[in-house]
Amino acid sequence: MFKNKQIIKRTLGQIALIGAIGLSTSAFADSISMDVFAIPSKPITELVKHTSDALKKEGITTFYEKGMPVHATLYLTNFPEDAKSAIEKAVKQIATQYRPFPIKANGLTVTKGNWAFINLDDSSKLQRLADEVTLAIEPLRDKHAPLPGWVKNYPNKLAAFQRYGSPNVFQNFQPHLTLLANEKSPKLASFNMKMKKHPPEAQGEIVGIGIGIADEWGQQKEIIARYYFKK
Repeated sequence: MFKNKQIIKRTLGQIALIGAIGLSTSAFADSISMDVFAIPSKPITELVKHTSDALKKEGITTFYEKGMPVHATLYLTNFPEDAKSAIEKAVKQIATQYRPFPIKANGLTVTKGNWAFINLDDSSKLQRLADEVTLAIEPLRDKHAPLPGWVKNYPNKLAAFQRYGSPNVFQNFQPHLTLLANEKSPKLASFNMKMKKHPPEAQGEIVGIGIGIADEWGQQKEIIARYYFKK
């Protein structure tokens, strides 16, 4: 699955760092949902703002409108609360190995459950970043975190969750920017049709990575740290 030996070498270094910290991941520690995410540049965030403004005119409130930061999830799972320090150190070290790299936002997706995303085009660099983050901090995760019910219907995602604590890693990684979740307004369907004629699109960069405590929708209710890449 992991052909890039350089990624594995780097990741082993991250795991060694975690071991050196001597972190206790006691089964009795409180478990919290934490998200390591990619930070997009201004052209991408402006596209999210513009799309959110258009949805607001339809009476639909997006996560952006609620003040949630624009982000692309790299690895989201549950961790013991006392893992924060080790996660920060591992993610900070990964950030030092990167420079800003291009990314394109292209098109809108609305799921059957009425989640709406702005899609990000496939990027080998973003995939590599997500892979490195996952491998580096997966050993710290809460191995007893409950399985999301919907995952049971997707064997490949179930296997990923059982091994890595997330259904959306490695071959299942599909980068996106979440606009809203479980929307009840019927106007979302007509808005989606309009967007198919004029898809949202912007060229920008990934400029850093961050860590946040996530809510039930995978949004950052508290930012723990942001690490920007050196230019």
